[in-house]
Amino acid sequence: MQTPPPKQPETIQEADGANSPQAVLGQHLRHARRMARLTLLQLAHKAQCSESLISKIENGIAMPSLATLHRLAMALDTNIAALTSPSTPTGPIMRKGERPVIRSGGVALERVLLPSSNALLQANIHIIEPGQGSDGQIEHVGEEVGYVLEGTVELTLRDVCYTLATGDAFTFSSDTPHGYRNTGDVVAKILWVNTPATY
Repeated sequence: MQTPPPKQPETIQEADGANSPQAVLGQHLRHARRMARLTLLQLAHKAQCSESLISKIENGIAMPSLATLHRLAMALDTNIAALTSPSTPTGPIMRKGERPVIRSGGVALERVLLPSSNALLQANIHIIEPGQGSDGQIEHVGEEVGYVLEGTVELTLRDVCYTLATGDAFTFSSDTPHGYRNTGDVVAKILWVNTPATY
């Protein structure tokens, strides 16, 4: 008999409809899990989260934290963009107010580019409520660059913390453990570009 994975803190946001980002994530996650021939329990072990959380995500009634979503994507050998973006392709222009937004707790990702099978780049605007952040550090293959559009954020690269304000930019190798937090009193926004697609 297998023992359950260690309990991890999970951020859950209730879904708001059949065509919500949570519903899209649920459909894509279930499909990716089945294609990988994994049970809910097997995926839970690989992603270090609870089986019940995965069930809720697949049924479109919950959204995990970004860190948990990243672990799920890595466990399924895919990326967050592939799990969360609508299947309908768009043209080369993405108008203000029409870009998809994925919300997880106090952080939202506004898609600047939608993923495609041959894409080398991925770009999002990270919208971070005061006091909120990335829920820990992650690391993966690739490179990242960002530009703070609004607010004040603390970027942590391994053990070093940098305070960044509007107009500041950063770049680092994605295999450096990294995370961020809004340390200001207003919503912060970061234009974040990475390659290959991870989010």
